[in-house]
Amino acid sequence: MTFLPMTTRDELPPEARSAVERRLEFDASPITALESTILANPASFAAYLEWYALREEIAPWIGERAVSLFSYAISDENDCEVCSLAFRRLLVDSGDDPDRPEVTETEQLLIDWGRLIVRSPHGIPDAFYARLESAFSPERRLTLLAFAGQMIAVNLIATVGRVPLDPALAAYRRPGRDV
Repeated sequence: MTFLPMTTRDELPPEARSAVERRLEFDASPITALESTILANPASFAAYLEWYALREEIAPWIGERAVSLFSYAISDENDCEVCSLAFRRLLVDSGDDPDRPEVTETEQLLIDWGRLIVRSPHGIPDAFYARLESAFSPERRLTLLAFAGQMIAVNLIATVGRVPLDPALAAYRRPGRDV
């Protein structure tokens, strides 16, 4: 059971309704259980909407697939079931194997960075920083890192808040992970 309040669109005050409309401009998919949870506080929802703004900024230069791979790596490494399954679904539904994706050098760099950011933010090797510096300008590194921070914040809300899994995501669990 969720630890945080959840709301429905019918229960939303006007400021929250406008936040939902803004979210739907970025992504027309149905509002998720996670978003219904964050909507209980419009200011929190507005802050978390910035994930979409950052995604819109990075997608043109790394690609939608790389955004999904980066987000999945962060969420999977963070053991956030709600978020990792959302990105598994995007990857699987587009024909990818999220457990063994065939990736470009840049996509692999983002996957590795996403996992390192979660696993060992103080222990990222200098050689890895050098790879990032050769791949991305300082401004793009900042934007990617800000996006990763937003992804981790979303993971935190979903995990600590005990946000329930959207039923449609259960089918995307790794084989052997039914619970």
